[in-house]
Amino acid sequence: MVDSRSVPGENSAEFAQALRDLRAARLRPEVRLTEVPAPTRIAPQAVALTAEVVVAGALDEGDELASGRFVLLYDPSAPEPWGGVWRAVTFTRAEFDPELANDPMLGAVGWSWLLDALGRREATFVAEGGTVTRVVSESFAALADRNAAVEMEIRASWTPTGPNVGVHLQAWADLLCTIAGLPPLPEGVVSLPRQRR
Repeated sequence: MVDSRSVPGENSAEFAQALRDLRAARLRPEVRLTEVPAPTRIAPQAVALTAEVVVAGALDEGDELASGRFVLLYDPSAPEPWGGVWRAVTFTRAEFDPELANDPMLGAVGWSWLLDALGRREATFVAEGGTVTRVVSESFAALADRNAAVEMEIRASWTPTGPNVGVHLQAWADLLCTIAGLPPLPEGVVSLPRQRR
């Protein structure tokens, strides 16, 4: 899952421990992680993962419900805006029912999902910030037979302060499942297959 070879330069002991924490993070079976090249100019060390939430056990395992990106940055100089040596930078996206496009609470609800996910995992953090965007796509002329589509995008970053950065990946994966419409699962419970909404 997480490979330190993609990180330029020599890994510090603290960053190497973070990579072990990320590797040990247990995620729901619907979440498919892929390591991608990490940004090289933002911080001395970084790791980046993309994720998709797919329908578990369905005939079409490629039926994507949500997708996103999780980047963990490490800078031992602790940049002032971060308030620490770590920075989690995330992006999450999923399609919603078009009826939700005009819901004035959609943004606040999306942000609360992130904070709730971090709280459930007891992932301590500071200096959080982000945006929740809704994108409404309507088709016309030759494409008029397509239904309107609404996407929610949550862009967020925060500074992990606890000893285990793996819980931050778990919390972000929980957010990804929430935005995909999957119900929360207690530890050790396996989800049953369901049809795409």
